[in-house]
Amino acid sequence: MAFEHILVEREGPITVVTLNRPQVFNALHKPAHFELEAAFDAFAADPDQWVAIVTGAGDKAFSAGNDLKYQAAGGERGWGRSGFGGLVSRFDCDKPIIAAVNGFAMGGGFEVALACDLIVAAENAIFALPEPSVGLAAMAGGLLRLPRVIGMKRAMGMILTARRVSAREGFELGFVTEVAPAGGALAAAKATAKKICELSPMSIRASKQVAIRGAELPLAQALKDQESFPAVEAMKQSNDFIEGPKAFAEKRKPHWTGR
Repeated sequence: MAFEHILVEREGPITVVTLNRPQVFNALHKPAHFELEAAFDAFAADPDQWVAIVTGAGDKAFSAGNDLKYQAAGGERGWGRSGFGGLVSRFDCDKPIIAAVNGFAMGGGFEVALACDLIVAAENAIFALPEPSVGLAAMAGGLLRLPRVIGMKRAMGMILTARRVSAREGFELGFVTEVAPAGGALAAAKATAKKICELSPMSIRASKQVAIRGAELPLAQALKDQESFPAVEAMKQSNDFIEGPKAFAEKRKPHWTGR
């Protein structure tokens, strides 16, 4: 599939999706949203793709969020069923998705990063939810996800002042997973993705699903229900479920197939 506003590259089992609108700091508009939805739909459906990375073109911005100039010029606003950036309303993908934040992640850009499982940020990255400064609100998940990740009071400290937070402070607050040198976010994200790919993709998907679904349930209920979660059942029925113990017993590296 040919794209105009994003780039999609595959490196073995890793899919790298690049927001490719550097002339507007990778701000997103309706056409880009639908391209991102298609790209992540393809990633989710491909059994040979195990981990995705989303990043921004250039070294200045991951994404400046919603393209306000496009909207002000009369451009139609909207996105598909998976929401802003093809990710913020995507709740059915059990494969890991990593945000490689290489610069500004503002508003919707920050919300896209928060929708990922891990955030690897360059030391020059900046995060904020500045929507109130232009009469808007961060309704693409930022107001909901940030308090869940770092706690209500610390989240309110960012939300109610629209202040900018560095990568290092983001790490201390808890929403940044790893801080990389300037210009090194994508390389660090790829290194993490490769580590994930050394593990059983079936086990990784089961683990992600249990962690996310279980967090929505009381602990006792989650412990009871987790055995029937779809990704857990798929793991138990997979070749990987047999290969892992077999490789351990034979003192060799396992050959994962993700099936």
